[in-house]
This record gives sequence, structure tokens and C-alpha cells, in this order.
Amino acid sequence: MSENTEKGSLEDIILQVTSEQKPETVEQLVELVMKRSVKDPETLEERTPYMLQRKQTLETIMKLQEQGKLQLTPASPPAYNFSTYLKTPAATWFWTVITLMAATLIAVFTIPSASYPLVYVRYALGIIFILWLPGYCLTKMLFPKKKTLSDKDKRELDLIERAAISIGVSLAIVPMIGLLLNYTPWGIAMTPIVLSLIAVTTILAVAGVTREYQTTTRET
Repeated sequence: MSENTEKGSLEDIILQVTSEQKPETVEQLVELVMKRSVKDPETLEERTPYMLQRKQTLETIMKLQEQGKLQLTPASPPAYNFSTYLKTPAATWFWTVITLMAATLIAVFTIPSASYPLVYVRYALGIIFILWLPGYCLTKMLFPKKKTLSDKDKRELDLIERAAISIGVSLAIVPMIGLLLNYTPWGIAMTPIVLSLIAVTTILAVAGVTREYQTTTRET
């Protein structure tokens, strides 16, 4: 069998597979053609190594596309819900915040003030918890990262700007919580302050990750 006949046979299989199974991507089409080639003795699969046959299949597909004989419709991005979004790398910051809050809660109530050097871990977590987390989560809620076409003209906050705003906002949130606690039966004490900050930060973190999820789904 001549080379032209072999190429013609491969082109026929590609067009036939496209018509019958309607693959949406080149990769899907290549896999379907390779499976069909194993069953069809008229193709090169019987005499050609697998990777070479795959390369020839891909080249033939590209040639058919250039000639206008083949047109594939790209697959739409898979839809995913909020719980699935929380498992993606984009939500890593959310789980980092939750982990830091849990570590701070454990450190505050389990590490005594006179326990050295473990008390320094408590101090470090406390500083992050008070000066960083509340403002960072609020910043995430107000300024989600640019993800949509409608946001393309908006300037995204860089890391330094987010850090500065996070610290400044945290310094505003913490005194407000203390002021409100002053008018409650619990007063200004360590336990109500820690629990109140955890509640506020958790709400802001959930609101922030929800806002980012919404901007992502608007793009898709």
C-alpha cells in the first residue's frame, strides 16, 4: 500500500470518527482515532510503532484543520460548585487563615505565659492573628483578585499594598471589637476578645472566598 493510500485511509478514519463521535478537542480525537486504528487493519497501527502512529495522526488532524475539512469545537470549562472551588489552589489562602486561627486558639488556651520558649510561639501567632488576619480577610472580600474580563481594566492590588492595607484595617477592627465588648457582660478580657476576633475573621474569610468564587464563575 502506497504512502498516499495510507494517508488517505487515516484521513478517512479521522473524518469518520469526527462525524460519528463528535470529539470536542484534538486530544480526544487523537485518542479515538488511535482506538479505531487498532481495529482497522488498513491503518498504519499494524506496522508502525505507537508513538509514530500517534504523531502521524496528530499531523494529519492539523493538516485537515488547515484545509478547512475539520473543525473542532472547544469544550466549555467544567462547572464546579463552591465546595469544589474550596479544594482548588485558589482557595489555599482561606485554609491557611483557618489553620492559623485554630493554631492561635490552641496556643492561647494551652500554653501558659511562663512556659518558655513555647510562649514565643503564642506571641508570634497572636501578632499574626491580631495585626494581619482580620484585615487580610476584609481586603480579600473587598478586593478579590482580578479574574473576569469585566475586571481587566481594574488595577489589582500587589502584595505590598495588600499587606499594608491588611495591617491598617486590622488595627481598626481590633479596637472596634474591644469597644463593643466593653458594653457587654463579658467585658474586655482575653477569652471574649479571642473568640470575638475568631468569629469576625471567620465571617470575613468566608465572605472573601465566596466573593472570589463568584468572580471566577462569572468568567466561566
